[in-house]
Amino acid sequence: MAESESQEGDDYNRGKMVENIKTDMEELLEEMEKLTVRAAWMAYSYTAIQSNADLSNAMQHSEDAFLMCKEQMEKKWQEVLLE
Repeated sequence: MAESESQEGDDYNRGKMVENIKTDMEELLEEMEKLTVRAAWMAYSYTAIQSNADLSNAMQHSEDAFLMCKEQMEKKWQEVLLE
């Protein structure tokens, strides 16, 4: 009788483990799909930037403006915290 209960417990644990593995694999596959899409867009963006000098210059200008704005926001934030 105890052996039968033990067997059922082992079957339940094994089934639960298989279900957990299946869920983990699905999550990993979904994450890989997301990374693949991101890599494809990065390659596309790189190609577009390399083939268009104006776009490269515009992106550099946008990055510079963003960094200046970020710096100003951090300074203002520090001033607010000190008040």
